[in-house]
Amino acid sequence: MKFDRYIHLIEKELLPQIHLTISSPFDPIIVTNQSNSWRTIGSGNYAGVFTHSSFPETVVKVYGRSPEELKKEIEVYKKLGKHESYSQLIGYGKTYLVLKKLDGITLFDALIKGIQIPDQVIKDIDQALEYARVVGLNPYDVHGKNVVMHEGRGYVVDVSDFYKQGRCRKWTDLKKAYNKVYRPFLYKYHPPIPFFMVEWIRKGYRQYRKMKKK
Repeated sequence: MKFDRYIHLIEKELLPQIHLTISSPFDPIIVTNQSNSWRTIGSGNYAGVFTHSSFPETVVKVYGRSPEELKKEIEVYKKLGKHESYSQLIGYGKTYLVLKKLDGITLFDALIKGIQIPDQVIKDIDQALEYARVVGLNPYDVHGKNVVMHEGRGYVVDVSDFYKQGRCRKWTDLKKAYNKVYRPFLYKYHPPIPFFMVEWIRKGYRQYRKMKKK
């Protein structure tokens, strides 16, 4: 009955009070949230993510793009099952997923705030991605904004593109930057790095990869 109440809150209080605007294919969706009881905690290229204080262990991911993408993510979570480095699918509706909440800070935000990123986080993500391959998925679009760390461990918070084919170098390139630049020069005395600089690096990398494909 408690979960039925949660679904009621999603469909009667959350969905009518939010609006998701697609800005570009490469930038997060713009979320307008007029609800007093639901808090926006993130957004990606496909969806916005929300939480309610009465259900702190779960989040609701509402899609603003094609519902076909939602169906594909459902299948991804079914293949992943239960794994310590991933969220879990609890339920879903026509435009949303109910997922287990993963606490932590993204690697992107850790750079901005000057919080050390330990080696174990990188190892955890490597192991998580290998597990995904074993169950027949293709870890795709794994980067500093959809990987979080909590109490020294690493977690993948966005698996929406794991169904795609082809090779994605984002995580491989992030690891190279971690080992060659971050670990020797920033880790010990980690200064906060201004947002504009980290964002400039992110967009510059995106353009670099786009040019490499030509």
